[in-house]
Amino acid sequence: MYYSKTRTALLLSTLLCVSAAQAGKLSIVIDDVGYRPHEENAVLQMPTAISVAVLPNAPHAHLMATKAHSQGREVLIHMPMAPLSKQPLERDTLQPSMSSEEVQRIIRNAVNNVPFAVGMNNHMGSAMTSSLPGMQKVMQALESYHLYFLDSMTIGNSQATHAAAGTGVKVIKRKVFLDDTANPDDIRRQFNRAVELARRNGSAIAIGHPRPATVKVLQQMLATLPSDIVLVKPSSLLNEPQQSASGYVPPSKPHKPQPKNPFTGGIKQCKVKLPKEGMNASHALGIIAESVAQSPVVVVIKRHWQHWMGSEPTKP
Repeated sequence: MYYSKTRTALLLSTLLCVSAAQAGKLSIVIDDVGYRPHEENAVLQMPTAISVAVLPNAPHAHLMATKAHSQGREVLIHMPMAPLSKQPLERDTLQPSMSSEEVQRIIRNAVNNVPFAVGMNNHMGSAMTSSLPGMQKVMQALESYHLYFLDSMTIGNSQATHAAAGTGVKVIKRKVFLDDTANPDDIRRQFNRAVELARRNGSAIAIGHPRPATVKVLQQMLATLPSDIVLVKPSSLLNEPQQSASGYVPPSKPHKPQPKNPFTGGIKQCKVKLPKEGMNASHALGIIAESVAQSPVVVVIKRHWQHWMGSEPTKP
């Protein structure tokens, strides 16, 4: 019977590792917060894993950052940076030509205006982020505040990662913009693209804005988030591999919970502890199954396991 108990715990521990390994991490950041509290409050009704990036000179920056933090939500500084195109700029927009002292002054003010921020991402910024000297000044300033940098990837040749080399600043990258248009179908398609990337690569960061159409689509899509996708804060991805934000991802197909063979591939680093002699198998089952009961993989394989073990006694 010890062999039977051991085999039961081994299989269930393996299923737990397979289920955890299959979960894709999806991080969603809402930019441009601080101008429209009414619409932004709808964002604050969403799961607390949804993070907010606050424009430092917006009239309600301090208020919205404080409210978001009080919920346990992650707050970023949405730092205006110079674009290549000619368009109206926010006050204190970072420019590649600025001195280190000027960059430090602007970032210091931003930190004061957006309390509780743990990271920064760029608002526009194609000219600034493509400038290595300019971004090196930014990274030197961020290091003193222990902030990470979320690269919004508004240009393909961003120098943010290179600029952070030699500093303590960690850089993560946006993979999907949710709302380049206000069309709900487009936003939904982009959300599914982010899900597909998280599923394929293990993680993905999507950026959106506090617009009515975006909020409505997010409310709908988050309510039916696939069981193999988990919402996370951006800071939890600081040690994840960073793939390019470019590249086409086919439209997401309906996800069917078809389990992989739990005994092959993808679980080499999962260490399984065997039960001590005399440990009740049903007790081990209860502890482990509680964590994975909602996994489609476990539901299917457990059905087969009950068939295999149905004739075996549960006690010695």
